[in-house]
Amino acid sequence: MNLNELSLTEVLEGIKKRKFSPKEVFAACQKRVKDIDDKIKAFITIAPEIKNAIPFAIKDNFCTKDVLTTASSNVLRNYIPVYNATVYQRLLNAGFGLLGKTNMDSFAHGSSTETSDFFVTHNPWNLDHLPGGSSGGSAAAVMADETIFAIGSETAGSIRQPSAWCGVVGLKPTYGRVSRYGVIAMGSSLDCPGPITKTVADAEIVYRIIAGKDPLDATTVDIPLTPAEIINFKNIKIGVAKEYLAAAEEPVRKKILEAIEVFRELGCKIIDISLFDPKYAISVYTILQRSEVSSNLARYDGIRYGFDRSNFNKENKRRIMLGTYTLSAGYYDAYYLKAQKIRTVICQDFDKAFEKVDAIIGPVSPSLAKKIGASMEDPMFGEKEDILVEPSTIAGLPAISLPAGFITGLPVGLQIIANKWQENLILKLAEAFEAETKYYKIKPKI
Repeated sequence: MNLNELSLTEVLEGIKKRKFSPKEVFAACQKRVKDIDDKIKAFITIAPEIKNAIPFAIKDNFCTKDVLTTASSNVLRNYIPVYNATVYQRLLNAGFGLLGKTNMDSFAHGSSTETSDFFVTHNPWNLDHLPGGSSGGSAAAVMADETIFAIGSETAGSIRQPSAWCGVVGLKPTYGRVSRYGVIAMGSSLDCPGPITKTVADAEIVYRIIAGKDPLDATTVDIPLTPAEIINFKNIKIGVAKEYLAAAEEPVRKKILEAIEVFRELGCKIIDISLFDPKYAISVYTILQRSEVSSNLARYDGIRYGFDRSNFNKENKRRIMLGTYTLSAGYYDAYYLKAQKIRTVICQDFDKAFEKVDAIIGPVSPSLAKKIGASMEDPMFGEKEDILVEPSTIAGLPAISLPAGFITGLPVGLQIIANKWQENLILKLAEAFEAETKYYKIKPKI
């Protein structure tokens, strides 16, 4: 096996046993990028030199000092930050080395990576299909073994959905668990960085490095990370929401029903539950996110940094205009304030569910990875594809996506959602499912 194909857990073990050096792993990943990234197009910027460090990739909306940071937008096509994002800095402090910056939807506006101002990233399982988004470059790079792991960010599904479409593991922590400092903001009350990895164990390693209170981000919490405990699965109650299953296409729904049986065999008690219909989350998310986008993108005036506002693409402009409208006098109460009230209802709905169950499982996306071009004529493409992840992100809950099988050669993603600060439970459940199914061992031929 080539070193670039190893999981982070395997790399750490190999280095510990002195089978190889971090520098050799870095060189293997860099060679892999040179060999295949003209097909995948996952990277915007590649590290010029080989470092004596375990390589990772990071989405191009994380500020990296002295390294180009574009958010895949022509507005920032020449922006070089003078400081590091906290997540990036913590990984550097832990001894990891930056392999490169990955492609994304421009300013994270999308769920396909087609709205990047530079190029479209391709799905490693089928190059004619999309990788998802907005962290599509990160997910594709991990699946294609171009990097040992990657970092993404999620506002509503932007870690989970591309992880599902590319067949990797994506962990979205509780809002406030991981610092947003140095992440180019999209929706500030929703944005959440997290790891995209080859295995669940890898996701836990990275999560424990990047999580924790940050004095530079007032929304982070000072709740200590506790060691993962051994779980008796016979004591775990897992909820299955009929509304989430109903929203998925039939082949995807079948795969999720198979996954449910795996948890039943592990000893978990499966309980049918009802949740607020996820279709209502589309309206709430659209209004809240567009409003925060219009506020956050107001800083890009072409004077302080970046290029002027004519460089925003169509999707950027649509979101700015709708957000400005919903925040304007006479419409604020009718739209933004009402959306915030329904957000509270969604949060309360999850609170009630977690009085009955410990975790909720369901599909990540209603469909398989769509073909390239699918998002270009549909301004609501992202919201439709993220319908099953928007409610949990609106509520700030932790969730994970992991592979649950394949249909016509494309992966299906299973999501596990838990109550706030219950990342340990999510990881243990995901790890048990992964051990039973071993879908992570199946790789695409590129």
